[in-house]
Amino acid sequence: MQPLPRFRLIVGLGNPGREYEDTRHNVGFMVVDRLAMGKAEWRRERAWKTLLAKVGDVVLCKPETFMNLSGQAATAVAGFYQIPPEAVLVVLDDMALPMGRLRLRPGGSAGGHNGLKSIMEHFGTQQLARLRLGIGGAVEGEAVGHVLGKFRKDEKPALEEMLERSEFAITTAQREGFEAAMNAFN
Repeated sequence: MQPLPRFRLIVGLGNPGREYEDTRHNVGFMVVDRLAMGKAEWRRERAWKTLLAKVGDVVLCKPETFMNLSGQAATAVAGFYQIPPEAVLVVLDDMALPMGRLRLRPGGSAGGHNGLKSIMEHFGTQQLARLRLGIGGAVEGEAVGHVLGKFRKDEKPALEEMLERSEFAITTAQREGFEAAMNAFN
């Protein structure tokens, strides 16, 4: 595998608005919020429909386009900052992974995730690094309610641990390389 460059754009996926805060679908937002905490302030970029924060030379992005249109905001930001797809990391929820599990991948399919699908379509490639965060599976036919639902009280410790491990995984990828992070956190 070709080593990935250091990430210059980290896109956390989620849905904007108070009604979606703390939902399973917004764990991508939660991770980038942690990366910005105490280091950067979020600012709204209306033209790109996104919230941005800069930590050093890394741009953190929370699209405000709703999940299915995330690619619009992500590619607008990448274009402005001249960030190539290989320097982008997408952080998203994954129902196929057990609650709390992480999976780093250098590319591949969207796996049914419409936010990631939008980003891949707008960038024109499947070769976008991603950090998938396990939110557990839904009962058949209940996928929408599951991803838009809030974490149960008994899941909060696993959520907190997953968010902390996600932050460490990204830091490891930045300092030691993506392959080292995959070996340590997958």
